[in-house]
Amino acid sequence: MGREVAESCVDTLLTETVSMYCDRFYANKPELAARRIEAIGYQVGHQLSESRYTMERPRFNDHLEAIKFICKDFWSEVFKKQIDNLKTNHRGTFVLQDNRFRWLSRVSLDPSSSEKETEDLSSSGESKAAQAVSMYLYFPCGIIRGALSNLGIPCAVSADISNLPACSFVVRVKA
Repeated sequence: MGREVAESCVDTLLTETVSMYCDRFYANKPELAARRIEAIGYQVGHQLSESRYTMERPRFNDHLEAIKFICKDFWSEVFKKQIDNLKTNHRGTFVLQDNRFRWLSRVSLDPSSSEKETEDLSSSGESKAAQAVSMYLYFPCGIIRGALSNLGIPCAVSADISNLPACSFVVRVKA
């Protein structure tokens, strides 16, 4: 029987980590805060895939097998459900769609934001509220990148949150 952590503890840890890096350590440098949060996620993903979830598995033969492992087994262990949809262009790009990403289900956009800000989000990029929410996605992007790195797949991972709490993770395998 493995050790488990209460989901509320993980939620609180993620919230506090993002808050500390964005508001205190790197308040004026959001790109540096994002890199640090992603690096922490990378270490977590690397260690989880190294010790807990792949210990008794044979090595994967190709990238698609490893990505399927992330979508089914790894995601189930970390988020208690499988990825809802996996798409690929068969040239090293994979899109993992989670229609109700657990870590975003409790995140809300600032209710004081105006409709103008919502319009700006859809037309000219990200509003401040969307940027704040996106900071919470660097950690799971790091987890995915760390897990895949440990499986021998160097990659870049980004996230898209166009329809909360749905989230898409784009994995681009490096040649």
